[in-house]
Amino acid sequence: MPFTPRTPRVVAARRLHRRRDRDAAGRFLAEGPQAVREALARPGTVTELFGTPAALDRYADLAERAADVDVPVSDVTDDALAALAETVAPQGLVAVCRHLDVPLDAALAAGPRLVAVLAEIRDPGNAGTVLRTADAAGAGAVVFAGDAVDPYNGKCVRASAGSLFHVDVVRAGDPVAVVEALRAAGLAVLATTGYGDSDLDDLADAGTLATPTAWLFGSEAHGLPGGLAAAADARVRVPLHGRAESLNLAAAAAVCLYASARALRRCP
Repeated sequence: MPFTPRTPRVVAARRLHRRRDRDAAGRFLAEGPQAVREALARPGTVTELFGTPAALDRYADLAERAADVDVPVSDVTDDALAALAETVAPQGLVAVCRHLDVPLDAALAAGPRLVAVLAEIRDPGNAGTVLRTADAAGAGAVVFAGDAVDPYNGKCVRASAGSLFHVDVVRAGDPVAVVEALRAAGLAVLATTGYGDSDLDDLADAGTLATPTAWLFGSEAHGLPGGLAAAADARVRVPLHGRAESLNLAAAAAVCLYASARALRRCP
């Protein structure tokens, strides 16, 4: 019989909606076929797959892939799936996944040429979108620094559109210590701020971006903490050629990361 909302395994998985339970268990939920597909592509990540009978039939390839690597596949009722999901119209699949944290020194030992640092960014949608953009631009690591949102927050996971499973995800405490570690690893550290003394276009034209780079992004409401911006090698503003007052965080991150990606691609 399919599991119901009161089935102990469903109850245990549902607790992962809360950060304290995610941290205690070292687990989180990935909802929908796209997230499940990307999670299964990373060996050892998925510990259980829940799905309604209709979804397991529709996405039989994912159920078979899970079973092939000894991941339990559990039928659930629509009510149980609704209890596990956080979206209004869930797509019938939810995977329980292991945390993916990589220590900062291990991520830097891999030699990433592009890194995004989310310094005290609290909005999960923004964080997930920047993570997705960093992955698309070819970043090797995304660092959640200081009092940042939990990367395993459901909204953050969904906004990343599977990119959470593609890059090294680092959770670090002191953002200034992160800057020091990045610099010691040979990366230039650039802070984004609307009041920066360096213009992004000028840096690109001068060839400054054609070197391994870490970008610091702060919260949309408050920007980067002053001490952190001062610790960077340069404070960079995105030029505004029209009448817009500013760019939102995700747009500014995309502009900066792709400027670096283009420069790095020209200098392999």
